[in-house]
Amino acid sequence: MYRKIMNFLETWRENKHRKPLILQGARQVGKTYSILEFGRKHYDNVAYFNFETNPRLNQTFEENISPDYLIPILSHIAGQTIVREKTLIVFDEVQLCERALTSLKYFCEDAPDYHIIVAGSLLGVAVNRVEFSFPVGKVDMKTMYPMDVEEFMLALGEEMLVAQIRKSFETNMPLASALHDVAMQLYRQYLVVGGMPECVMQFAQTRDYILVRHTQDTILASYLNDMSKYNNLNEIKKTRLAYDNITVQLSKRNTRFQYKLLKKGGRASEFENAIEWLCLSGIVSQVYKVEQIRKPLENYRDIDAFKIYVSDLGLLCAKKDLAANDVLYMVDEINDFKGGMAENYVNVQLSMNGYKTYYWESERGAEIDFVIQRDGQIIPIEVKSADNTKAKSLKVYMETYKPAYAIKLSSKNFGFEDGKKIVPLYAAFCI
Repeated sequence: MYRKIMNFLETWRENKHRKPLILQGARQVGKTYSILEFGRKHYDNVAYFNFETNPRLNQTFEENISPDYLIPILSHIAGQTIVREKTLIVFDEVQLCERALTSLKYFCEDAPDYHIIVAGSLLGVAVNRVEFSFPVGKVDMKTMYPMDVEEFMLALGEEMLVAQIRKSFETNMPLASALHDVAMQLYRQYLVVGGMPECVMQFAQTRDYILVRHTQDTILASYLNDMSKYNNLNEIKKTRLAYDNITVQLSKRNTRFQYKLLKKGGRASEFENAIEWLCLSGIVSQVYKVEQIRKPLENYRDIDAFKIYVSDLGLLCAKKDLAANDVLYMVDEINDFKGGMAENYVNVQLSMNGYKTYYWESERGAEIDFVIQRDGQIIPIEVKSADNTKAKSLKVYMETYKPAYAIKLSSKNFGFEDGKKIVPLYAAFCI
């Protein structure tokens, strides 16, 4: 299956100022598969080391972490000669060996000709530990996400449709109505299946939603296991409670996160570490309210007002135990959840495209779902789960801040009217 991360890895390989690469992201997003596939295509051989399946590897890094010492030993363990620029060295689940991560500093300084990629599911959590000696400035870093809706469509053989969608996005010309209907159906399928590569592959091969749900439940179980395995004992219960409650809060009309909904009398001081753990692990992301529409937006965020979205739509549906047909046909019974689900979907697509997302509220309660910096301009984005696109809040925002244009995401076909770029939900990957 095509993954966009391949383009990044190829650019990294050709960069004269390349440093060891840390590829981080939530468990099961396809890090290991993508790295090994990249290695097979672009190197003579791949020397792969997994610190989870081979705990004895840690001993190799205990005495000495200089490249001159490590390379002969690693070559012996891998059963093949590690050659500068021709071998890709891969350290997997590197969060389990702090010294291996520290060694990247010396590979960068003393042996930059060796090509090294390290991957970890909970690197954000691990690096946040006090005792962790992180090689600051000596590594390149990239976050990998689940498959976006474009990769999902390509996995289902919809190359022609993807090309048409991109063309309509650029020209603001409507897609042929038959293609628009097909694309909307694919969008709803993506909501159910999500972007976890194993789930997408199973769906592409079988179209069996029950099989996909079983895999999603297994991934959710592994997340809960990580919360117990890699977390402070006092925080485990709070972390699970916070994670379980996020999907509940997405069903509220106001999706702003509220600690009091976690438990009666819940406060930030009690749960902020749990939420930080979930964010660092890549399982969820926080979107802060921005108090002023000025560059840089980060300077004007309100640290006490935020929304939380999960990293994968399929896991969201599995966690809510939503029946596939209820989502595919958008039945009235899930009306309370449609808005939060569409918002979550858009945030995932924007994050995958590298945007830092915020939301905005006026003093009188007008709200813009997302505000991003795009091509040097601050652009508001309104999200509607259906084609009812009357947006009073967007009107208030545009009259107040006069943006170059606004983006409205809904089930309506492409267009441009009154300074608003109309984009169907399935085309969020184009932004």
